[in-house]
Amino acid sequence: MSDPLAHRKVHALPPAGTLSLAPEAWPALMIRAGASAQERFLEFFAATIRNPNTRAAYFRAVCRFFKWADERHLELEEIRPVHVAAYVEMFGNEEQEDGSKFSPPTIKQHLAGIKMLFDYLVTGQIVPFNPAAAVRGPRYSTKRGKTPVLTAEEAKELINSIDVSNVIGLRDRALIGLMLYSFSRVSAVVGMRVTDVFMQGKRTWIRLAEKGGKNHEVPVHHIAEEYLDAYLEAAGFQKSPNSPLWRTTRGRSQQLTAKGMSRVDAYCMIRRRAAKAGIDAAVCNHTFRATGITVFLENGGAIETAAQIAAHESPRTTKLYDRRADKIALEEIERIKL
Repeated sequence: MSDPLAHRKVHALPPAGTLSLAPEAWPALMIRAGASAQERFLEFFAATIRNPNTRAAYFRAVCRFFKWADERHLELEEIRPVHVAAYVEMFGNEEQEDGSKFSPPTIKQHLAGIKMLFDYLVTGQIVPFNPAAAVRGPRYSTKRGKTPVLTAEEAKELINSIDVSNVIGLRDRALIGLMLYSFSRVSAVVGMRVTDVFMQGKRTWIRLAEKGGKNHEVPVHHIAEEYLDAYLEAAGFQKSPNSPLWRTTRGRSQQLTAKGMSRVDAYCMIRRRAAKAGIDAAVCNHTFRATGITVFLENGGAIETAAQIAAHESPRTTKLYDRRADKIALEEIERIKL
């Protein structure tokens, strides 16, 4: 099929991160809806959602729903609240490849994407009302996050297990150390440029691009500062201050490329380093943010200060990373002696 929006110069739009918004990837239902609906559909993802991860998640959710509707011979203007509700019910009971069901947050995220798209179609006068507006997702609340957390000893063991005789080891130690000691989101860290490490007075600071386009500046812990200094010296980035700070490696060459690391690159590195250190926990990028916050609180840090360092809008979010109660629960459960 030819590009239905070619005459509107769709190719001139800014790139949409890792997500392809090419019309051939669109649901057939939206293709049939006409040029005006197609343009509004494209604008919603390419112009209104700046976070590439959110854009990709919402695009998958909407495409999945429209495919479901298309299989039931529905057109865009025929979708009603009962259809959206039926889809949410089906999605909530669907089994994944591993036999598990989608979690309530995933279901709520799917519904949010559908609602927001239809809101945008309504304001663009493509459809008369939002059929998802009245549909409610599953009830869900949590006071404890699910991110695997390491003890201080395990975190130290992992870092000490890294061979730092080469620039790749120095990079990995510095990256893990920065997430651990600065409570940094992996997306903000891997997006850093060399100039985002700077001196303020006698201390090293870092600049992180957080959610919502906010720049968050944090002083670097002296240990993380040592890791960063060693990595920067070995990498020799002084002549390219605007280049990516964390760079990929070319195979097993132990040499850095000019390409910046992604979240996936960081995750693969962390999993590899954890396995080599003999850590069985399912560690992930977020593990070090949660571990750093927990250790900070264990050592008398205030939850409000942790929220400020982590760039959380509310301390309630920071509390999801607080796993001090896990240790208490384990100590208490060991009182059961037969």
